[in-house]
Amino acid sequence: MAAQIMQPRPRPRGITCPSSSNRRGLLRPPRASAATNGSVRLTVSDAELASRGFAVQRTAEGIDVAALNEVFARVGFPRRQEERLRRALAHSRVVWLSEAGRPVAFARAAGDGVFNAVVWDVVVEPSCQGLGLGRAVMERLVEELRRDGVGNIVLYAEPRVVGFYRLLDFAMDPDGIRGMAYYRKASSPSSSAAAAPSSL
Repeated sequence: MAAQIMQPRPRPRGITCPSSSNRRGLLRPPRASAATNGSVRLTVSDAELASRGFAVQRTAEGIDVAALNEVFARVGFPRRQEERLRRALAHSRVVWLSEAGRPVAFARAAGDGVFNAVVWDVVVEPSCQGLGLGRAVMERLVEELRRDGVGNIVLYAEPRVVGFYRLLDFAMDPDGIRGMAYYRKASSPSSSAAAAPSSL
């Protein structure tokens, strides 16, 4: 079977990432994902990211929601209604990287702030993929959650990105646990009556 060569995607107008000379060696493969004190070991510092033109943001304050929605669309996520997206951001732990003020990498988590969190919307601007920016936002997001004592951090992942999350110490179905999602089926009045139990 022939190896497939990945070609860089064309950069959308108005989106620029640091030059390719700055991209080399952005992140090394992880040796260990966690330090001995239980905190997450960052594979690249904020200062190193800044030297490459990326600013680390740890709140949703100042994020251009329309620009974030554009990144969502470019990676194949559905566009969100901007007001609903703002509400989601207000109720989430957020880490994002900006380049010239625009979001180029983003991740958020929602949960109870004590025990549980679910990671959502991990995206990297397509022209900036392969630079380790997804790893950078995920490491910082997990670090903040762990620092707050959140021990149960979960996410949903498409099969093509499972390997990425495994490198960050996420596991599929640990201890035989199965994820479930609620999907309400559309039903007609006749089918719901037929499905109702005859007695309780």
